[in-house]
Parts: sequence; C-alpha cells; structure tokens
Amino acid sequence: MAAKLEPISLADIPAGGAFLLQPLGATTIHAPESFTEEQRAYYRTARQFLEREVMPHVDRLEKKDYPLLVELLRKAGELGLLMIEIPEAHGGLDLDRTTSMLVSEAMTTYGAWSVTVGGHTGIGTLPIVFFGSEAQKAKYLPQLATAEKIACYCLTEAGSGSDALGAKTKALLSPDGKQYVLNGVKQFITNAGFADVFIVFAKIDGEKFTGFIVERTMPGLTVGKEEHKLGIRGSSTCQVLLEDCRVPVENVLGEIGKGHKIAFNILNMGRLKLGVGAAGGCKHAIDEAAAYARDRRQFGKPILEFGLVREKLARMAAVTYALESMAYRTTGLIDAKLAAAEGSGGDSHERVIGALEEYAIESSILKVYGSEALTFVVDEAVQIHGGYGYVEEYPIERAYRDQRINRIFEGTNEINRMLVPGMLLKRALKGQLPLMEAVAALDGASSAPAAAGSLAAQAEAAEACKRMALFAVKHAVETFGTAIEERQEVLGAIADVVMQAFAIESAVARTRLYGEGDPVREALCRLLAYEARTTALARARHALYCTLPVEAAGAAVERLEGWGRFAPPDPVADRELIVQAIASQGGYPFPIR
Repeated sequence: MAAKLEPISLADIPAGGAFLLQPLGATTIHAPESFTEEQRAYYRTARQFLEREVMPHVDRLEKKDYPLLVELLRKAGELGLLMIEIPEAHGGLDLDRTTSMLVSEAMTTYGAWSVTVGGHTGIGTLPIVFFGSEAQKAKYLPQLATAEKIACYCLTEAGSGSDALGAKTKALLSPDGKQYVLNGVKQFITNAGFADVFIVFAKIDGEKFTGFIVERTMPGLTVGKEEHKLGIRGSSTCQVLLEDCRVPVENVLGEIGKGHKIAFNILNMGRLKLGVGAAGGCKHAIDEAAAYARDRRQFGKPILEFGLVREKLARMAAVTYALESMAYRTTGLIDAKLAAAEGSGGDSHERVIGALEEYAIESSILKVYGSEALTFVVDEAVQIHGGYGYVEEYPIERAYRDQRINRIFEGTNEINRMLVPGMLLKRALKGQLPLMEAVAALDGASSAPAAAGSLAAQAEAAEACKRMALFAVKHAVETFGTAIEERQEVLGAIADVVMQAFAIESAVARTRLYGEGDPVREALCRLLAYEARTTALARARHALYCTLPVEAAGAAVERLEGWGRFAPPDPVADRELIVQAIASQGGYPFPIR
C-alpha cells in the first residue's frame, strides 16, 4: 500500500541542489510507492494504449507511415493522454507533473512514438501553456490538446546546437508594423513532417532573441526532406526553412528579447521527462533481456543460470532502481513546491516555471544519468541476446539504435555536465545555497558521519560521495577562481561525483521510507553503492589531478581516499537476491501497476 505523505510548508521544501548539503533523510521524498491511484490509472491507460494501438503497427511506423502516426496521436488525444498539462480552461486536464511524467514513461517502449508524443505535448505545446497570451492559449491549446493540430519546437540550427543563443534566424518588423518577416533555417526538427504549429526562435533585428508561433500555412514556411536516422526512424525529423515567412505580430510568444527564458525552461522540462523516459526504457530492456535469458539454452541449460548473465541483470536493475528513485523524487519536489504555493497568488504558470528553474540541477542530472544508464542497460541487454540482439527480428535491436539520441537531445550530456556544478556555484555566489559554507566545513571532517539501520553503510556511502564532490569543488575554486568555467574536464568530473551522490542517496532514502527490510530493495542499494562509490572516487581523483600540481594532488587524493574506503558487501549474494526477483517477476522487480 502506498505511503501517505503529509503536506509540508513551502519553507520545508529543500532548494534545488540542497541534497548535496543536507544529510540523507533530512526531508521526506516521493517515490513510485507514493503514487496515488489516479496517477497509476493514467499510467495504465497510457501503457494499454501503447501496447494495443501502437505496438502492433511498429513495422509500418518505422517505414514513416505518417498518416498512421497522426491518426494514433489523435486517438491518444481522445483518451486525454495529450492534455495532461494543458489548463482546463483551454481543453486540458491541468494535472500534476508526476502524472505527466508517468504518462511519458508509459510511452517509452517504442522510442519513435515516445519522441513524437514528447515533441508535441512537451516542447511543442508547453511554450504556449507557460508563455502564451490568453488569446494564443484560446486559439491553439484546445486543438493541441486533442492533436487536431500537432506542434513542434524549432530551436536548433546548423551552426547553433548547444549554443542556442548563437542562432542566425532573423526577424524584421514589416513597414506597416503588422507582421514580422522571418528568415533562417532550423535543423533536426521533430514532428516537422506533419506539424501544424511551429514554435520558432529568431532574433528581432538580429539581436533580440524571441519566440514566435508560426503556422504551417503562413507564407514563406517550407519543410525540408526527412532525415534518414540511425534510430527513432518512425519519428519525423526535417529542416524547417523560413524564407520571408510572414508572422502576425500577435504571434510573438512571450516578451520580445526574452526567448531564452522560454527556450531554457522548456529544456528543463524536457530533461526531466527524458530522465523519466529513460527509466521506462531501462525497465523494458530488462524485461526483454530476462525473457530471452530464461528461454535461450546453451550447454544444456538456460543462459539465465550463468553467473555473468546474472551479474549483468543485477547491475541493470540497480541503476534502473536508482534512476527511477531520482526521477520521481524530483517530480515530487516540483509538485510539493507547487502544492505548497497554491493560494499564494500570482500566475500559476509562473509558479510552474519557478519550480522547474528551482530543480534545474536535478533535471540536468536526470538527463545525463538517465541517458547513460539507458545506454548501459540496453547495451547489456543486446549482449545477453548475443547475435540475435543484432537482428531486426528482436525488439532490443531497435531499442539499441533508438536510445543513442538521448545523450544528444535536450542539450548534450557534455553541456549538462557543465551545468550541474555551474548552477551550484552560481547559486552559492547569489547566497541561495550555502555551498561554500559546506566546503569550509570539510576542514576537520575526516569521514562520513555514522548512520544506523540495515543500510547504514550505503547511507555513509552517499555522504562520502557528497564530501568527495565538495572537496573537489574546494580545490577547483581555490585554484581557478572564476576561470573554473573554462576547465570543462574538472567540471565534468565534479558533475559525475554529484550524480553518484544523488543516485545513492535517492535509492537509499526511497528504500528506508518505503521498503526497509525488503531484501531485494536493500540488495539493489548495496550493489548500487558498491559501484557508485568506486566511480565517484575515481572521478573525484581525476578532478584533483586536473586541478593541482602533482605533489599537492597526491596529498589531496590521500585524504579523498579516506572517504572512498568502505567495507564491500557480498556482491554475489546481492546479485542472487536481485536476479531471483527478476526471474519471479519476469522482468524489472518493481513495475508500476
């Protein structure tokens, strides 16, 4: 039975990034075990729709049968699956972020479908939900809610991917002041082949980065040929060409010159959804691998009985459990912040944007950790399939191709690795996060604090990883000062340590709250902490060697390794507990029901 979480005040909700500074268990976290029945019902509806309506047509969709894809989108719209975050006043359901993420996760069995839906409901529709005028919302949202019209998001250009503000597309006001004339080319636009509504970013007078709502029928907009992609082949990806495209002034989205606010906040939501979607993809890959390992026989017995196959499945489940814990912890924080602020006045969508900005650090973590966890899990699933994992007859072959884009989508993993420590430091400088106070407190701290309970060692591992991250930050700031933003190899290593800390802490906190004494959950935490702490130590060590002269680095690393030492668990025993649960369940041990 799901635990009931008591309402908490706004003051008691931790700030974004605060997990790095607070002891494990300082605040109650949300997790799949705390989902309401209504949230689970939406997940089941979306899952059933995918299995019954979409999956039987994958072969046709992979061959770019876009009329069928549009038909399926409209069927999903009839069920209410595309209107979760659209206001009721404009034909939507206006539900919480966790429900939205659950529906997104349910769609992930088929990557191209997941990308298509996300391109429409997320980055395509939410800019109007959050930043549109009342007239724009009334005009577009009711049709987007049902997929009567389909949306896409046009930010990337051939010369501006990660550097979104380097876009060259220009907008000039017409002499009569009634229209903007747009010229430029947008690259890699999801849903462009059949979209009706295009969220386009351009620079007014070549300077003021601004959002526009552009309709397919507006003169001067044309769509290029379909890209032939490695994966997500059933989704549409095209160039969008704007040649003296005339857009009414009333279609400016948000404030002139404030398009970055739209772009970056929508990317925060996209990163969050990508992390959740990656968790769904991991679960699907585990299910496929477990089924194959059960049925495939070699040397007279199922390959599921072989130790190396069992080890793979256990490790796959451990990172998935961590990712799922991190993802729904973060959506829970956003929903808690919004619920606590309800009735405080102001625009509700401004509050949503504020909550997304607050947890932008966690969203970037989820994007990187999630996409790389999915890469690991799907790769291992292919390996378990052997040669059959390399042929189209088996779904895991398509999953292997489809997952690769996630490390590029929504800002590359390299960019997001820069953002994690970068945002922590910026918030510290603004006095929003006592990061440097925690760094200063490391002097005299020789080990992680003692913890109690069956997961004491794993809780200590989480605290040790936090100290490693802070220790690396301390030396980086002292050495480079503000020039640290140029030392990408250091920032990237620090980000990896922070991510491992968040992963261990989220898994352990979830298990203590909802599954203490559950041998499988505790085995997952032990296996995760066993590997994550080792990874964190290696990356923190790398950060120090990239920061300090050799002799000074040696002394610093010696102290660092004091936090890295731990008594290892019995990984074989933990592996067996986990794999027995996978075999019994027929896949990931804790599916959402």
